Amino acid sequence: MFRGLLVLAAIGLLVYALTDCVTSQDKRPAGAPKALWILAIIVLPVLGPVLWLVLSRGPGAEAGTPPARGSRPSGPVAPDDDPDFLRRIDEERRRREQRDRRSAPHDDNPDPSA
Repeated sequence: MFRGLLVLAAIGLLVYALTDCVTSQDKRPAGAPKALWILAIIVLPVLGPVLWLVLSRGPGAEAGTPPARGSRPSGPVAPDDDPDFLRRIDEERRRREQRDRRSAPHDDNPDPSA
């Protein structure tokens, strides 16, 4: 029973590491070509996946590293978090207000009863 659980855990680890390696965006993850990592994960059933998981998430890996303070995230940004979007919206609002002020009827006599 215990041996069967170990085999299932090893297979699960292999499948997870292999999927993670194949879907990684980096062409040379953890300093080696992706094909070499795939081969190592398959040929070394426990050691390969463990090495992949440790080295691909090490200090030099970008996957789990938070962005540096003040830097913009590389992925999509919500519109209300994007300073460029907010600046453009504000500029459009100002232009619209100026255009509305210019196109509003200018009446020299503000009293309608006169």
